[in-house]
This record gives sequence, structure tokens and C-alpha cells, in this order.
Amino acid sequence: MKQQASLIWLALCAALLSGCASDDENELRGWMAQQRTTIKPKVTPIEEPKQFVPADYAADSTEDPFASLRLTQALKRDSNNASANSALITPELARRKEPLEAYPLDAIRMVGSMNKSGVPIALVKVDKLLYQVRVGNHLGPNYGLVTRISETNVHLREIVQDPTGDWIERPATLDLQEGPEGKK
Repeated sequence: MKQQASLIWLALCAALLSGCASDDENELRGWMAQQRTTIKPKVTPIEEPKQFVPADYAADSTEDPFASLRLTQALKRDSNNASANSALITPELARRKEPLEAYPLDAIRMVGSMNKSGVPIALVKVDKLLYQVRVGNHLGPNYGLVTRISETNVHLREIVQDPTGDWIERPATLDLQEGPEGKK
């Protein structure tokens, strides 16, 4: 008996809840329909595409890009640049290479500096060997010339090719690095 009463009670609650839900749903659907009719979306119209007007090609009125005069001027201009470029690289090719030019700059570590008779000298380490470097020595594969030595770095002038193939000067530095003894 007790079980039948609880089943009846459960069925009655379910019927009441389903009746309430349908009214709310109908009310919601009505509100949505009303909103659709009253609110109009604001759409900005797309502009008309601009009309393309092709230009006529008039080859007779312009100078010929392949004229011999233009070609001669371009070759003269390039030869002037080539002479300026060769002025940078020619002395470097004629001299004898120094031992430290065989190593890239990132393999060379500056470990100290000192003054001998007022002349600054940098101490650099490569492959567990210590070298003394003075102003005028060369370092690295890019014709790096030592221009200045301070207590904390070595300043270089390298000669490298830019993307167009011209030789240009580029500054570089080697900074003083602490060894494992200094980190303890």
C-alpha cells in the first residue's frame, strides 16, 4: 500500500511539472516571434567595386630599356662600385694569414687583458691555448682586424659580403668572459 501511494504521488508531481513547462516554453516561443518581427537588423550595404580602367601601353613614347647607352651607363656604375669593393678586399687577400684567423669568433674567448709598456694586450683562449693579441692583429675568418683593446673587450673591424655581393665593413667585439674559477 505504501508503495502504491508513493507511485501515485510521483506520477502526480510529474504531471504538474510537465504542465508548467509547456506554458513557459510557449511563452518563450511567443516572445521570440515578437522580437523577430519588431527588431530589424542593421546591415550596411557593400560598396560597388571600383571600375578598372586599363592604361594603354605606349612603347614609342618611352626610352628603350635595352638601349646601348643605358647599358654602358650601368656597366660604368657597377665598375665604380667594384673598384671600391676591391679596395677593401685586395689588401686582405695579399697578406699572410695569422693563426687566429682559422677560428670563428664564437670559438675565441677573451680571458683577460694587460698593459706591456703602455701597450694594451688582450689574452684570448682557443682550444686550451692562450694567445696575446695586440691592435693590428687579425682574428676570425672574416678578415677581422683588431682596432681597439680595453679591459673588458676587443673591438674588431670585419670585412664581409652583403646580400648583393658587395664587400662592407662590419664592427664586432669579443667580450671578457669569466672562466670556471671565477664562477665558484
